[in-house]
Amino acid sequence: MKHKILLNVCCAPDSTHSINTLREEGYEPITYFYNPNVHPYPEYIKRAAEMEKTALEFKTENIIDIPWDAKEWFVFTKPFAKAKEGGERCGLCFKYRMEKSAQKAKELGINLFTTTLTISPHKNAALINNLGLEAAEKFGIKYLETNFKKKDGFKKSIALSHQHGLYRQDYCGCSYSLVERKRAGRISK
Repeated sequence: MKHKILLNVCCAPDSTHSINTLREEGYEPITYFYNPNVHPYPEYIKRAAEMEKTALEFKTENIIDIPWDAKEWFVFTKPFAKAKEGGERCGLCFKYRMEKSAQKAKELGINLFTTTLTISPHKNAALINNLGLEAAEKFGIKYLETNFKKKDGFKKSIALSHQHGLYRQDYCGCSYSLVERKRAGRISK
């Protein structure tokens, strides 16, 4: 019998390779879509729907925290509203979501969690793993350190996304990132 693990999911495309990898390592992931950082609301709904689709196709239990409540997230990250993407605000966002994921795992009686966030070539896996370990300690559970981008993990997630016809967003999800990318002309919306 495989060991259950709560997998914090930032988006459906990133979950694909992560789910496969965890299963190959002997875990059965329960996906947890908790992303109050995703804006605007229609984008959140779109990403949540894609995660539902992915969970069905990958035959994994899926939890989506609805209703969407971004207010607490904005309060948490407001001191760094003007920070550049990849800076201190992102670290706070990771910390916030790792703590909520650890809390959810504890509530569900799952003693282990991890995150898809480490699949992105734009995110610091060491920082994310440290924050995951801190959250696990805070809630009295364990965190599985990962770096899903290794061994072409990100490329594999792109291929799997195409194979399954998944929507791939072109910004991390938060309103700050959206504004920054629009200003730089790096967004298709």
